[in-house]
Amino acid sequence: MIVNNNFYVNVGKVVKRQEAPVIKKPDNAGKGSFDEILKSKIDESNEIKFSKHAQMRLQMRNMNLSEAQKERISKAVQKAGEKGVKESLVLVDDMAFVVDVRSKTVITAVNSNELKENVFTNIDGAVFT
Repeated sequence: MIVNNNFYVNVGKVVKRQEAPVIKKPDNAGKGSFDEILKSKIDESNEIKFSKHAQMRLQMRNMNLSEAQKERISKAVQKAGEKGVKESLVLVDDMAFVVDVRSKTVITAVNSNELKENVFTNIDGAVFT
């Protein structure tokens, strides 16, 4: 065989042709439209998370959050993110939360008894909801 003016001896032997493996579809393929899946993933990413420290503070201070309050915190975090805030103080009813806006994680929680004469540091925005 001649390639680019070089002579090569073709001494390779003929090998049995291999078939490409069949790729199986995932189990969830075909279940729900792309739009539905996208919306569910967006909803999951909009949910706020609570750090272990915040969970501990909520328990210690007997602070119980309703779903409506969690939704208000989530919307406040979204507003803060739209304004470019990185660490926000979110005030909901008589409670305050310091939130890492980028990760949507509540860092700490304070109830009304401890709000008086309290100083919040390392925040660059506040949202009252």
